[in-house]
Amino acid sequence: MKQFAFVLCALLTSTVLFAQKAPLRRADSFFGLHFDFHANVNDSLVGKTLTEGMIDSLLTAVKPDFIQVDSKGHPGVTSYPTKVSSGTQVKSFAKDPLALFRKVTQKHGVALYVHYSGVYDDAALRKHPEWAVIDASGKPSTQKTSVHGAYVDELMIPQLKEIADYGIDGVWVDGDCWSTVLDYSPLALSKFQQQTGITAVPKSKQDEHYLDFMNFARQSFKNYVGRYTDQLHQYKPSFQVASNWAYSSFMPEPVELNIDFMSGDLTPMNGVNSALFESRVLAAQSRTYKKPWDLMSWSFNTAWNTSNHGPKTALNLSQEAAEVIATGGGYQCYFTQNRDASIRVQQVKTMSELAKFVRARQPYTQGASAVPQIALLYSLASFNKYSTNLYGNGIAEPVKAILTALMDGQNAVEVLAEHHLKGNLAKYPLIIIPEWIYLEPDFLQELKTYAQNGGKLLVIGAEAVKNFSTELGIELNGTPQKQLCWVANNGDLGLVNDLLQKVTLKAGNPGLGNYYVNQDTRFPSGIAASMADLGKGKIAGLYFNFGLSYRNFQSPQLRDFLNGIVKKLFTNPMVEVQGSKLLHVTVNDVKGKLAINLINASGNHNSDKVYTYDELPPLTDLNLRIRLPKKPLRIVQQPENKPLLFVYSNGVASVKVPKVAVHSIVWVEK
Repeated sequence: MKQFAFVLCALLTSTVLFAQKAPLRRADSFFGLHFDFHANVNDSLVGKTLTEGMIDSLLTAVKPDFIQVDSKGHPGVTSYPTKVSSGTQVKSFAKDPLALFRKVTQKHGVALYVHYSGVYDDAALRKHPEWAVIDASGKPSTQKTSVHGAYVDELMIPQLKEIADYGIDGVWVDGDCWSTVLDYSPLALSKFQQQTGITAVPKSKQDEHYLDFMNFARQSFKNYVGRYTDQLHQYKPSFQVASNWAYSSFMPEPVELNIDFMSGDLTPMNGVNSALFESRVLAAQSRTYKKPWDLMSWSFNTAWNTSNHGPKTALNLSQEAAEVIATGGGYQCYFTQNRDASIRVQQVKTMSELAKFVRARQPYTQGASAVPQIALLYSLASFNKYSTNLYGNGIAEPVKAILTALMDGQNAVEVLAEHHLKGNLAKYPLIIIPEWIYLEPDFLQELKTYAQNGGKLLVIGAEAVKNFSTELGIELNGTPQKQLCWVANNGDLGLVNDLLQKVTLKAGNPGLGNYYVNQDTRFPSGIAASMADLGKGKIAGLYFNFGLSYRNFQSPQLRDFLNGIVKKLFTNPMVEVQGSKLLHVTVNDVKGKLAINLINASGNHNSDKVYTYDELPPLTDLNLRIRLPKKPLRIVQQPENKPLLFVYSNGVASVKVPKVAVHSIVWVEK
């Protein structure tokens, strides 16, 4: 009998193990959690209050597809016991947190990734100052490693291999592209001179070949990422690799490396508008290069380099999540760990509420592709020429604000670079050039040909319009100058304080608005915008820099001035919405179904004085006009599963949505 009981127990155990689900690959994942605490050398008894029950309760309550946990942050100190001789670990361990996280996540079938700081490593440079990047004055960095040095081979790859040996599913490499700077180390300069033949090393933007040196540094960074990615794939083919912000707005290049997924963490302040922009950049890269992507919210708000961490509510985070998943991406949220790697259990409630929100919308958003409507150019040519950093998105601030203004006008917009648009311009009824000064000649000509063949172009910016002055039918009067002025919309004035280009219109071209330097609409000071026919199409220009004025002042008059011009150029969008200016709209195809995402974008998420909020007035009585070739079978508001009455006439389905709390999808079954 004892033998029989033993055999039965063994069979039951093997059945349970066999039934244990395999973790999802990142390509199939939708919702995850990120934890880190950037361990330092003073942390002791790491793992002390982290328990199996704590992790088990978290995974049971939240049911994420994956979690990411700390392994090595920017201080360069591992929160797991490393055996790599050049590594640095915390002062002491009570238990191995990484092993415990792996044990429990494996039981739940949840994928486990690590947060690991790449280029940014303080401890490595204390031990090996020869690994540092060197600036133009000859000073070695105490934080940034050189991508030409031994760091990647002697520390990073060996540590990631030992992490892979835990059975970890992959790595999210932080502190990588955005930490990379120009390197004047002897090895870097030798490679630059050998590869380019340039002997005089440029040290400032004014020096000849400075752009060549920038591009050499960018390629060197990609070589470094490619090296650790390929080495890890060779060591463990199933191990998945992402470099934080690679191929995002920070690095808007064609995807050339064999990374497994793309990812980034949104700004803690104004996360809604940050998500609005970053999600569209990654969505475009994903569609073109077939790489999965996700974005991460910070679960707390903070001013940089302060300890003023204010937890966000699940409601606040849900708005950020909505902007991400509405463009077809995955979503994760960042919660800090305690200094001993344990989880702050009171945060599980927020995690669970957030999980419930995104899971309800997963069937209607995961894998979505945008229906081409408006393309907003994110120019790689201008990025490479004018960005002050090797990789970063400071140059994109005006573009972000223009996108926000367009979305505040209920337009469906994609953010696309030249490598997405070339050969595909005709798919888009309207293409907008937002303050980009430089465009490659072949792409510039392709844009003009697109308009001549019937397309619509909108060029925004005092300097950007110079490339299109002939097509716009304008004469430029002098050079752009900073000007405090106002533009009018329906008699109301909106504030502008940025560069303005004075122009004279050639005969026959209509002006679309004036600017005023005296706040009196009786006395216009000049032309703010105009439109001209161009072959079979049209082109319009805004002769002032719009973006930063909208970001800084959030003027409804500015918003409506821009969107009034958009409506003149794009007269028949697939979806028109009336009822609220606080609504963001995306128009997607999801497995043959039309999915119109309606997101309540109200709330004080754009204020550095408001860290979070717990109430969001619903948007009510929204009227949609949906242009469709035939009458749909039915229209349902999801995830509420509420059928919506509609009238179909002359190719338009007119439907009323009674209420949108945070995020609803108008699901059109054709």
